[in-house]
Amino acid sequence: MIPADLAPALPWLAPFIVLARLASRSPSLSDAPATQAGLVSIIVPARNEADNIEAMVRSVLATTYEPVEILIVDDCSTDRTRDIVRSLAQEDGRVRLIEGAPLAPGWFGKPWACVQGYRLAAGDYLVFTDADTRHEPPLLAHAIGAARQHQADLVTISPRQLCLTFWERVIMPQVLVILGSRFTPKVVNNPRSGRDVIANGQFILVTRESYEAVGTHEVVRGEVAEDLGLAQRYFGASRKMHFAFAESLMATRMYRSLAGLIEGWSKNMFLGARQSYPSEPLRRALMPLLLAFAFVFWLVPPAFLLVAALGVQHTLFDAAVAATIASIIFWGTVSFGMAIPPIYALAYPLGAMMTLFIYGRSLWRGKRVEWRGREYGVGSRKS
Repeated sequence: MIPADLAPALPWLAPFIVLARLASRSPSLSDAPATQAGLVSIIVPARNEADNIEAMVRSVLATTYEPVEILIVDDCSTDRTRDIVRSLAQEDGRVRLIEGAPLAPGWFGKPWACVQGYRLAAGDYLVFTDADTRHEPPLLAHAIGAARQHQADLVTISPRQLCLTFWERVIMPQVLVILGSRFTPKVVNNPRSGRDVIANGQFILVTRESYEAVGTHEVVRGEVAEDLGLAQRYFGASRKMHFAFAESLMATRMYRSLAGLIEGWSKNMFLGARQSYPSEPLRRALMPLLLAFAFVFWLVPPAFLLVAALGVQHTLFDAAVAATIASIIFWGTVSFGMAIPPIYALAYPLGAMMTLFIYGRSLWRGKRVEWRGREYGVGSRKS
């Protein structure tokens, strides 16, 4: 029997229900047979990626799959990205630099770069992948194997997320827990509606035929979450998708600083959340409130502890202690699963507070999006 004074802490036990879902690593891309299936074109949109591009390209060049071509689409970079890619192209003929055209009206930079790469690609399979990824040699062969095994037109994966700095370690879990709870392979691979699907733009493999049939990246040219939009178009066209875990086959480090985290998640947190309900106006309208609640929820117990520490007496002190301890255990478990030292769970209130700030910034900016030195205005999307 739970003491009455601890009963208010019970809601903070509810998140433990999703831990089994978050811990699952099935299906695993490694279980798919390593398969060869002709030329694969790997398309990498790159804007100011001098810190990443060489390591990324060299990791792809080490692939056990052949033949491949690697098309790096330089999206009007102002750093040394082009020079680095030129040097790599001189070393290995599989690498090709595409100097992207100026941004076309109505387009976001990434889909614009992707479609330019597609237009010059020769493979029957196309892979769209990011410059901040690192590929293990067997990755591509297993991805092709998964496409063949599951007769999928689109294969996407969940890689290992590298979190190395303090802010990465307290903010990234807050966001990824929501994404991991919302989209699971079981749901994505057996969708009943457009809200069930997603693709991870860090790695999307498609057949050329299906990509052209759904309209290429042109159909998501004005969407901030172009990967989510592309998955929804595949669902709408009754094209089969396969989502798998690939933490042993690919790693990515999305952001390296607090400024990067703020800019990156402000870009798509609000708009992406709304877009994930493409044909449900009520849920789209409620998303701002629900997402804010998801972060505020974690701040309530430490807020009551802070009030008590300031000398204000209240009857919820014991419940606040219990809820805070439960929260620390939850985030410690999540951190452990993400290869983050569990001690960072002690800073979970700071992570929740900063993530709430980022979300508030994303909400405040609304349809105005800043990314990599550009500002976009997002038009209304038809459901």
